[in-house]
Amino acid sequence: MSERVITRLAPAKINLTLHVTGQRDDGYHLLDSLVCFADFGDTISVTRAKQNRLEIVGPMAQGVPTDETNLVARAAYFIAPDKPFHIVLDKHLPAAAGIGGGSSDAATTLIAIAELLDIPVPTGSEVLGADVPVCLHHSAVRMQGVGEVITQVPPLPDVHGVLINPGVSVATPTIFKALAYKNNPQMGAVGTFKNVTELANWLATQRNDLQNPAIAQNPIIGDVLAALNGALFAAMSGSGATCFGLFASASDAVDAADELTKQHPNWWVQPCQFR
Repeated sequence: MSERVITRLAPAKINLTLHVTGQRDDGYHLLDSLVCFADFGDTISVTRAKQNRLEIVGPMAQGVPTDETNLVARAAYFIAPDKPFHIVLDKHLPAAAGIGGGSSDAATTLIAIAELLDIPVPTGSEVLGADVPVCLHHSAVRMQGVGEVITQVPPLPDVHGVLINPGVSVATPTIFKALAYKNNPQMGAVGTFKNVTELANWLATQRNDLQNPAIAQNPIIGDVLAALNGALFAAMSGSGATCFGLFASASDAVDAADELTKQHPNWWVQPCQFR
């Protein structure tokens, strides 16, 4: 009998807002963010094996480590240190892009192995990275503190969007260091949005405090946002360089993505649905 294989999507994480509200004595920044997830991302496949093996495939596989420095390998050891696995990471998300690729891969590895072994996902996943706990949710939540305070919010309405990365890798610590003022107001209350227009209007009253520092260091991020001028709302996710635009329908998002790809063939462009 062949070994059971568990395959799960590791979705892109989008910071619809990102308010930097302080900094602790240990250097960690305090955040307040509305986080959602796309229906597009990497894929994790896990099966039991005689020895550990991490295989990287997919269009974004180049340069991704296959040793214990990879968060996927670390997640597997964290949840089951005495059991070997063959894990295939099908990589579709760009690295260092502000959409939580590595953290989502790690979180999904925990989910897949827990299902494979019929055990609960362990607590304490923040030791793998501050974004790993939020990436266990796969639906919209409010994330506060250094990522450990996670609150459910009302489900998002039907939201279609486009993710765009211009091929620039952004080092998160560098962008945080460039942020001049770190004690900013918290995010407003997250209510129920009847449709994507209501959500877009509310997002326009919020912020990503890292957006301007990132643009200052990588002006092409500003070019991406300018290219999204037809969206209901557009902003940068996380510390960049990926930006997102919200659209009224799936067809509008696909049409926008097609046009962006024609105008900027070297950019990574992906239409998707947010949840």
